[in-house]
Amino acid sequence: MSTDTLFDPLRKKEIAATPEEKVRQWFIQRLLQDCGVPRHLMMSEVGMKYGAKTYRADILAYDRSGAPLLVVECKRPDVQLSEETARQAMRYNMVLGVRWLMLTNGARVLVFHREGDTFLPQGQIPNYEQMLCRQ
Repeated sequence: MSTDTLFDPLRKKEIAATPEEKVRQWFIQRLLQDCGVPRHLMMSEVGMKYGAKTYRADILAYDRSGAPLLVVECKRPDVQLSEETARQAMRYNMVLGVRWLMLTNGARVLVFHREGDTFLPQGQIPNYEQMLCRQ
């Protein structure tokens, strides 16, 4: 592996080691190792359309039936996690219908759980089983 690339275990290929990609790969490892999300139920750089516009979710995790469960929006470390970042992730939800949203810049992780039509902030990152149980 070159120092200017990172191996993405979800896409199974070398990716340019941009600041955002470093955050994405760090968080993929966190989801795999700390949260117990099965590798075969995660994808990175998932394309989708909303209206005429195309979007790309950084990380998408699925429940055991294959339904979208979690979308993660990754930003470079120097980008503040803002309302606009949250709105971007919520736009993905218009297509995906996930129950969990996470935003990260590598320094901070914000977690939201959908209750009805509203995403409410959560105090910590749940593990995979907790995400499945809180539907």
